[in-house]
Amino acid sequence: AAYGCEVHVFPATARPTELLAIKPDGLFLSNGPGDPAAVPYAIEHVRQLIDAELPMFGICLGHQVLGLALGAKTFKLKFGHRGANQPVINEETGRVEITSQNHGFTVDPDSLDTGEIECTHFNLNDQTLEGLRHRYLPVFSVQYHPEASPGPRDSLYLFDDFIELMEQTS
Repeated sequence: AAYGCEVHVFPATARPTELLAIKPDGLFLSNGPGDPAAVPYAIEHVRQLIDAELPMFGICLGHQVLGLALGAKTFKLKFGHRGANQPVINEETGRVEITSQNHGFTVDPDSLDTGEIECTHFNLNDQTLEGLRHRYLPVFSVQYHPEASPGPRDSLYLFDDFIELMEQTS
């Protein structure tokens, strides 16, 4: 909303037909607690929405659900990522972003189809995957919380990227 977007909020259980009925320009997959494998309905719904080629941006649990919908696996971290000041490198720019995080699971980069999915961000503390982007579809996500502004604005460009992606596909 702060970027001038009209925002509609749906529960995680909303069916793809409900979402597509409002003819959205994009879908934002928000954060949430827990094991992403515990929400198989959300994974299946996201998979169907990917097939609809709807622009998507996921954060935290949304990133993990998106990864699972794209065929990846997730695993529980030995030590979860909690709090601010988590350094993440943007592989495209080489810049380090200071991020805020609160998660205990991560997407396994070795389980991704790298012909279709690009790993975009990695945690500099433990080298876990922090971001991905589909090479051909308008879909990307990050594990951390760009809206939390710990850097204080290191990751806000992601919202601009999402808006640009929606504009390109509308």
